[in-house]
Amino acid sequence: MIKKIKITLIGLMAAAALIVPLTIPASVYAEDIQKSLCGGTDLTLAKDGGNCTNPDAELKVNNTITLALNVFSAIVGIIAVVMIIVGGVKYITSQGESANITSAKNTILYALVGLVVVALAQVIVRFVLTRFVGNN
Repeated sequence: MIKKIKITLIGLMAAAALIVPLTIPASVYAEDIQKSLCGGTDLTLAKDGGNCTNPDAELKVNNTITLALNVFSAIVGIIAVVMIIVGGVKYITSQGESANITSAKNTILYALVGLVVVALAQVIVRFVLTRFVGNN
């Protein structure tokens, strides 16, 4: 087992020794390539301190985050509603047993807490997006 680990580590070191020298020239010339691309005829890119910036990038990021948040919230909302229904069914079918009643109440409580957390996440993310990125 130890011999197998040693062989694997030696192989990884050998691979790293072969790959690292190949990546250094790429990182050195990356700045020159970026500058030549920024100096092209694409008028939608602005040269800002040597960096190319897209004026619509903030809006695209904002829309992507908003879409992801909406999809996530919808999924969690559906799951929470299903869990509330499951908790209600467990409560109805508990037949007065205190352990089953407690389990059903906890299921409903945790589903409601999940809904509150998702609602607060919506509020916080929207606040951050409008405050720091721009209007949505």
